[in-house]
Amino acid sequence: MPRLPRTPALDWKPDGTPIDTRHGDVYFTAGDGLEEARAVFLAGCGLPDGWVGRTRFTVGETGFGTGLNFLATWQLWRRSRPSPSAWLNFVSFEGFPLLASDAARALSAWPELAELAGQLVSHWPDGARGVRELVWPQDGVRLVLHVGEITETLPQAMLEADAWFLDGFSPARNAQMWSPALYPLLAERAAPGARLATFTVAGDVRRGLREAGFEVAKRPGHGRKRERLEAHLCPTGKPRRPDRHGLRSPPEPMQKVAVLGAGIAGASLASQLVARGCQVSVFDRAKGPAQGASGNRLALVMPRLDAGDTPEARLLVDAYLAARRAYDGRPGVCETQVRQMPRNDREARRFCKLLGDPPLPLEDLEALPGGGLLHKRALIVEPARLISALLDGVDTRYGRDPAPDLATRKIEGETFDAIILAHGMGAAQAAPFLGLEARLGQVESVSGLPDAAPSATASGHYALALGGERLWGATFEAHDGPPRISEDARSRNAAALEGLSPWWMRQALDRPAVSRAGIRATTPDRLPVAGPLPDPELARERFGGLRHGREITGDAPRVAGIWLATGLGSRGFTFAPWIAGLLTAQLCGDPAPASREACERVSAMRFLLRGFRRGSL
Repeated sequence: MPRLPRTPALDWKPDGTPIDTRHGDVYFTAGDGLEEARAVFLAGCGLPDGWVGRTRFTVGETGFGTGLNFLATWQLWRRSRPSPSAWLNFVSFEGFPLLASDAARALSAWPELAELAGQLVSHWPDGARGVRELVWPQDGVRLVLHVGEITETLPQAMLEADAWFLDGFSPARNAQMWSPALYPLLAERAAPGARLATFTVAGDVRRGLREAGFEVAKRPGHGRKRERLEAHLCPTGKPRRPDRHGLRSPPEPMQKVAVLGAGIAGASLASQLVARGCQVSVFDRAKGPAQGASGNRLALVMPRLDAGDTPEARLLVDAYLAARRAYDGRPGVCETQVRQMPRNDREARRFCKLLGDPPLPLEDLEALPGGGLLHKRALIVEPARLISALLDGVDTRYGRDPAPDLATRKIEGETFDAIILAHGMGAAQAAPFLGLEARLGQVESVSGLPDAAPSATASGHYALALGGERLWGATFEAHDGPPRISEDARSRNAAALEGLSPWWMRQALDRPAVSRAGIRATTPDRLPVAGPLPDPELARERFGGLRHGREITGDAPRVAGIWLATGLGSRGFTFAPWIAGLLTAQLCGDPAPASREACERVSAMRFLLRGFRRGSL
C-alpha cells in the first residue's frame, strides 16, 4: 500500500454537490446536507441533551469527508456548551482525505457555517497518513483525525466515545467502511450506554451492530430516506485489555500540574496544558527559560524520514507535522526550505527508496539533483523567542532546584496532582532503567552579518541562516559531567560547514565564532519517552515471567502522578509539541492524538518489558 493516502476522485454536480466517482456516491444530499447531519447524527445521538452536565464529551465518526458533521457538532456545542470549562472531543477516521480547496468549495453551500468552516479549512490537516490534532481552546473543541484505511486506523485508536456517527459512503458502494470486523471495535471504543446513529438501515449493518452489543432500532428517515438507524451500547461490563504500557488515563483529570524544566519540552507542555484549563507551574534551576540544550540561538525543525513504513517512521512524520502546526504563527518561527544531501552511498540509496514511496506530499518533499531531498516547509526557530512565548502567562519559578518528593507529589511543600519530569537528564535518577545517555552537542554561531532570508542545508550536520545570524553544527558525542566547549568539536563543525558549503560560509568563517555546548538526553533506541513513570519493582513482580513466555494479564504498575517527557535527543524542537499533545490528552482523560503503536513506542515501560523478555532486568 502506498504511504501517501489516496485522494478522492472528485466530480461536482451542477448544484455544487461533491461526488466521489471511485465509490459512486455523494458526500451529502444536495441542499440538505446540514439539516441531514442535524437530524440523522446529532438528534439521532440525543444531542445536545447527551452532553448536559458533562465536563468532557467524545464523538467518534467514521468518514470525515468535508467535515460537515464536525462543523454541525461544533456549532451545536457553541450554542449549548455545558460550562465554560467543558470540552468536546471529535475523533474521526478518513481514508481518502479531501484537499482543503475542495472542502472549502463544498462547505461554501452553508453561509451559516462560514466562520467555523473558515477556521477548519485554514488549519486543514496535512495530506499524509497518521493522526492529526486540531484544538480550538476558545470553544473547548478538539478534533483528532486518523488518516488512513479504517481497517488499520480504528484498531490503533484510543478513545471511549459517548456517541458514534457512522457516515461512510453507503455499504453497497464502500464495503470496507462497513466491514463486520469493525463493529466490535466500535463497541470496544464506546462508553457504556453510548449512542450511535447512521443513515443506513442495511441488514448487514443492523446484524453487525447487534452482534457487537448494540441495541438497534429503525427510526423515521430524513428527506428522501424513509428510515435510519439509532442504537445504543448495552451497559454491560466489557473486559478491558491489559494496559501493559501504562497508556490508560488516570481515573480523574489532573488539574494542578508541575513541570520540571523550562526548555522546549517543558514549555510545550505548559502551553498545551494551560490551553486545556490546567493550573501549571514550571520549575527550572536556571535563572530563566531555554538555558540548557534548548538555548542555541537558532534551531532547525525538519523531518527524519525512514524508507520503510514502520510504526516508528509514522511516529516521526506525525511529530514533525505536529511541531509545524504548533509553531505556526508563533514568535521566532520562520518557514524555510532545507536542502539535505546524502552523506554516503548507503544514504543515497535510502533517499532513492524513500522518494519512490514518499510519506509526505509534493508540497513538502521533493527530489534534488544529485540524489538529495528538498524539505519545502521546514522551520528555523529562534528558541529564546519561541520558548518565552510558549511560557507567557505561565507560573514560572526559576533559579532553584525544586528537589521534588515523588512519593507525595510535593515540591517545596506544595502538593500537585501530577509532576512531569521534562528536564532532560534530570529524569535519569528517577528512572535509571531508561538507560538515558548524556550526549554533548556543540554548535558555532556568528551574529551581525548582513541580513539573509531563512535558509538551511543539512547532511548529518546543518547550517542555518536567518537575518544577521549564522549557525552551524552540531556534534553529538557521549559525555559525562557538565557541558563544555572543545576545540576538537569546533574543528569538526568547521569541516562539516565546508562540506555543506552554504553561500554565506566565507562570511561566517571570516568572523570569530561563538561556541555553545549543551547536554541532550538520549535513549538507547533514539525515540523519546512520554508517559507515566512505571514502578520497576512492582513491574518485575508482575511481568518478570515474560522471560519464560508467560502471558501478561495485568496493567503496568505506575508511580502515582509522576510523568516523563525526556529523551528527545537532538530533535527536541521536533518532538516536543507531539509529546505535549500526547501527555495533555492522558492527563486530561481525552482520546489520544496518536496511534496505540506510537504510544507504546514512547512509553517508559518499553524498556522494562524488553529487559524482562531478555532476562537483563
